[in-house]
Amino acid sequence: MRTLKDLDPRGKRVLVRVDYNVPIKEGKVQDETRILESLPTLRHLLDQGASLVLLSHLGRPKGVDPKYSLAPVAEALGRHLPRVRFVPHSPGSEEAYQAVGALMAGEVALLENVRFEPGEEKNDPDLAARYARLGEAFVLDAFGSAHRAHASVVGVARLLPSFAGLLMEKEVKALSRLLRDPEKPYAVVIGGAKVSDKIGVIENLLPRIDRLLIGGAMAFTFIKALGGEVGKSLVEEDRLDLAKDLLRRAESLGVRVHLPVDVVAAERIEAGVETRTFPADAIPVPYMGLDIGPKTQVAFAEALKGARTVFWNGPMGVFEVPPFDQGTLAVGRAVAALEGAFTVVGGGDSVAAVNRLGLKDRFSHVSTGGGASLEYLEKGTLPGIEVLE
Repeated sequence: MRTLKDLDPRGKRVLVRVDYNVPIKEGKVQDETRILESLPTLRHLLDQGASLVLLSHLGRPKGVDPKYSLAPVAEALGRHLPRVRFVPHSPGSEEAYQAVGALMAGEVALLENVRFEPGEEKNDPDLAARYARLGEAFVLDAFGSAHRAHASVVGVARLLPSFAGLLMEKEVKALSRLLRDPEKPYAVVIGGAKVSDKIGVIENLLPRIDRLLIGGAMAFTFIKALGGEVGKSLVEEDRLDLAKDLLRRAESLGVRVHLPVDVVAAERIEAGVETRTFPADAIPVPYMGLDIGPKTQVAFAEALKGARTVFWNGPMGVFEVPPFDQGTLAVGRAVAALEGAFTVVGGGDSVAAVNRLGLKDRFSHVSTGGGASLEYLEKGTLPGIEVLE
């Protein structure tokens, strides 16, 4: 993969694909994490005498929609870098091309949302060519979008000298350690709603790992497959055989699988609802399991002890509705407490838990791409990486 070490940006206008898909409320950016993560690459290029044209998506707009404008992001970025300006035209337009033509060294132009362009997600070659006019070199630093073969990720990279930014390089380096010669014992903690969302990752990691801890609603598909009573808990009925097969495969590979032993349950998902704790395989109707229980929190922390490599993706319960966030927070604390281990966390709720606990610095790597990190661990590469090789 070509990196910034291979690029001399002096006097060049460099097109950078960043990931500024950030939460915005009433015209203000609510969480600047992704903006802050992009700064090392941008400062490196500016310090070397480049001018910068930035491309990003925001949300999933259906055509041009002011609600998804990147204008608030430009304002937030301007607090961290001097000489930032927003170009309010569609990034593939003639107006945008004219606006960036006069950029001087040290100046930064953030263009409007790439998803306002109808050809972006189709990787339209004509749109990619219009993007390519905007710079003399291309830097991909949007790891969170590197699994999408879109015009601003892959299309333009084929048309300009292209390089991985520092964030992209950091992500690939950390995640590749989870696939290539990971230090043992190696534990994986997987959560979230559906087995089907994580099946590819589990299958690819199984031959490499020693312990698999399964939480979140997906655990109920495994528990039911083993004959447990799960009440009204979410179950993927069409994946019960798959769950049994995964458990058999884990056993044949010598992987120890840890499922919840107890759960915090309620009759409905809402804050302040009355909760009960049940054995995970004996949940009566009309209750549904909504978080791992206190015994499971202790058991999972115990199962993680001594691990030298840990990958965690996905919440242990309905994280966004207290009190069903406690299991996820407990797992965050348990992973953060491991001394000398290589620990990686990815996925929105898992990362949110780490940030809420103020323990980000206790993890070896906090991935900025949920879907991208899972796809990388499943396939060992991504469209955005292949195009830089």
